[in-house]
Parts: sequence; structure tokens; C-alpha cells
Amino acid sequence: MMGVLNHLSTLLLLSLLPPALSHVVEKFSDVPQCKNFFLNGTTPNLPGILVGGTVQDQKRYKLICQLFNNIYRFATLYDTTNRIPVFSAYTFTGPPTDPRPNPTWMIEPQLNGVNNSPEMKNMGEHYQHQAGNYDYSNSIPIKGVNKGHLFPCSHAHDLDTQKSTFTLTNIVPQVVSFNNGRWKKMEENVREKLMTDCFSNNRKIKAYVVTGAVPSKNKTLNNTLKNALNNRVNIPDLMWTAYCCLNKMKKWKVEAHWGWNKKGKRKTLKPETLGELEKELNQFHQGGRVQVFPKDCPRGPKPSTNQLSWKNSLERISSTVRNLSNSMMNRIG
Repeated sequence: MMGVLNHLSTLLLLSLLPPALSHVVEKFSDVPQCKNFFLNGTTPNLPGILVGGTVQDQKRYKLICQLFNNIYRFATLYDTTNRIPVFSAYTFTGPPTDPRPNPTWMIEPQLNGVNNSPEMKNMGEHYQHQAGNYDYSNSIPIKGVNKGHLFPCSHAHDLDTQKSTFTLTNIVPQVVSFNNGRWKKMEENVREKLMTDCFSNNRKIKAYVVTGAVPSKNKTLNNTLKNALNNRVNIPDLMWTAYCCLNKMKKWKVEAHWGWNKKGKRKTLKPETLGELEKELNQFHQGGRVQVFPKDCPRGPKPSTNQLSWKNSLERISSTVRNLSNSMMNRIG
């Protein structure tokens, strides 16, 4: 009898445990620690994929609260068809405290089965619903791409968080010269700005960052992806990123970047407004408007209070012309 009671009490205890034990979740808000990677707990709005925090095609897209050494490190929306992340969201809290690690690449066990471990792990090579190490074997000579982080190791503050970025669910195939060139330089420039411009209420460095990829839709005559790695992993056409934070004066600081995943001559990516990024992404999402961050984050630079309206400008030009005309007439007279 006591054995039965103990078993029942164990089952009851398990049923009361918080959903933080689940790594692949129905909503990021199911895990409070995971929700905190988004400004005001608000996830991006990507029509057709993620709307109001709810995945539109739950068989294809999976929400991952990235768990490493029992701590949630960042959040990822993963596309199991293209086998690349749609985006990764994280909080920047300072530059790395340790040199860049070189860990073994990991995968998300629960994409293979819901009863698998909630911790990212190195389990093997071949997976149906996600990329594996073998997909990236010889990727540089064959396709000219390497592993490109969405949440970059260089933006992770502590060693364990640095290691956690080395999961293939946080990686897309990036053209080598783009990943090691313009994109890398942009990441470095953004890191410097985050360190000087972004602060929390306790005056510590803090910024919210979302980085994503737009998959290629270029297909062959037999309707298979033309731009794919190992005929499985989509090589995205476009990479994008944006951050939003408050500065020491409690003013919003926002910046965005995007770039085509191909060779190019430019040394870095120029800063853009959040509104311009969302406008760019709207081209790839039908049925609504893209919103990367909540409305608190400004979409563009505010007009200067000293800026003249077109009407005032015309009046000033007309007044100047009249004055010149009168001056000339007086001289003639």
C-alpha cells in the first residue's frame, strides 16, 4: 500500500512541476525565464509563422527555450522543414568574460522526440527534423558556406552562455566571405554600441536583440531546393538583426541591419531603422505586418523640433526673393 501511495505522490509532484522542464514549448511565455529574452515578454510578429506568440504551423515550426547546464540561455524559433532557425532572441549583458571556446556542436534532443532530454546535447550525426554535423561536412568546398551564428558567441557574457551558442539550432549556412566579413564586422560594431548605449534600471548593461534569417525559395525543375546544403539544409537569402534598449537617460536606442547572404565588396552593413527593417521583412511575409519589437521601440528617427515644414520653407524662400527684388529695385531707383 505504501508503495502505491509513494508512486501516486511522485506522479502528483511531477504534474505540479513548472513547464520549465520542457525545452521545446508551445509558447515562449510558458517558461518565465525564456519569456525574459523578449522586450516586455513580447515575441516578434511574423505573419504566417508566429502571430501573437502562437506558432501558425506547429508541425513545422518549433519554439525552443535553449537550455544549457540547467539555465535558459536564449530563445529560438526553429524551422524543421528548412532545418534552420527563423530567429534567435537574447539579452546582451556585456562582452565575453572568457576567450572564445571551441566546444562540440550540439543539437536539440526534443526535436527528435518530446520525451528526450530538455538539455542541448551532442547525440550523433543524422536527424530528420534538424541539421546535423554531417550536413556541414565539406560545406566550404562544396557550397562555400560555413556555420553562421544567429546569437553570436561574441555577444555572450559568460563562458557557459558562449558554449550554449554552439548548437546547430542557432546556426544557418552563411557564405564564408559574408559571415567572416561584413556580418562579423557588423556584430563587432553593434557590440560596442550595446556596451556604451544600453542599460537596465540598475545601471547594468542590458539590451534585447533578435537575429533572423529569410530562407531561400529558389527551387529546381523537380521542385527541390536549389540553394540547400546536403540537399537538406536551406541556405538563407537574407540575414537580419535588430536591438532595442534604454540608455542612461531612459531614451530608447534602436538599430537594425540586414544583408544578402552572398559575396560582396562592402566592408560592413550600414545601420538602418527598425521601421526600414520591418518594411524589408514584410516582403517575405503575407497576411499581416512584421513587428520585431513592441511599439515602445521607435521605428525611425523622430523629426527635429527645429525642422522646417515645407510650407514654412516656401514662405522663407519667397520672403528672401522679395527682399532681394526690393533691394535691386531700390538700387535702380
